[in-house]
Amino acid sequence: MARHQVILMSSAIILTVMLILITLFIQHHYMLASVLFVILTFLPFVIRFERRKISGRELVLLAVLSAIAAVSRVPFASIPSVQPTTFVIIITGLALGAESGFVVGALAALVSNLFLGQGPWTPWQMYSWGMIGLAAGLLRHTKFMKWSIGRYIFGFISGILFGWVMNIWIFMGNIEQITISHILASFGTSFYFDLAHAVSNVFFLAVFGKAWIKILLRFKKKYGLLDH
Repeated sequence: MARHQVILMSSAIILTVMLILITLFIQHHYMLASVLFVILTFLPFVIRFERRKISGRELVLLAVLSAIAAVSRVPFASIPSVQPTTFVIIITGLALGAESGFVVGALAALVSNLFLGQGPWTPWQMYSWGMIGLAAGLLRHTKFMKWSIGRYIFGFISGILFGWVMNIWIFMGNIEQITISHILASFGTSFYFDLAHAVSNVFFLAVFGKAWIKILLRFKKKYGLLDH
């Protein structure tokens, strides 16, 4: 495994542990958790940038993609779980790599919640979307992800798992009162919302996926951005 992948996986493990501890013990400090999450999210970039000169264009590109992912969520707020945010995050990971996908995913949740409302759920959304971008980036050179149907399957599974992780946040926040019936009821209630998220991911990937990947790869090649 390459060094940058080891750093990414280590950061993901640290974020997972931090998220669980914060939810169990200091859930009311969710904004502090969000800030710490952003700092740890950028850790792989800081380490990587130590090995080469930082390009302002790279930071601008990530900022623009994060803004698009965040703002695109707002108009769809009236349609539960249907939004192109996950699509933008997946495409970022596929075209620009795991670090980029992770950063855009985490920032998209934090920024969009400035409009939709911050809360204890924010760090969990940052984690979920960040991990989707990370996974897309780590798998981007596989035959599965180069196959259109493979990307659709990944998008569908991402939508389902996103909802499951958010369910875990609910359980962790009320761990003393959780029973099997509560768990089953929570997953049953969220199923249709998770399904809507999964299907919307497939729709956006099918309609816009190839064009977005082509544009980002062309931009990356032209300006020599985010090369490992």
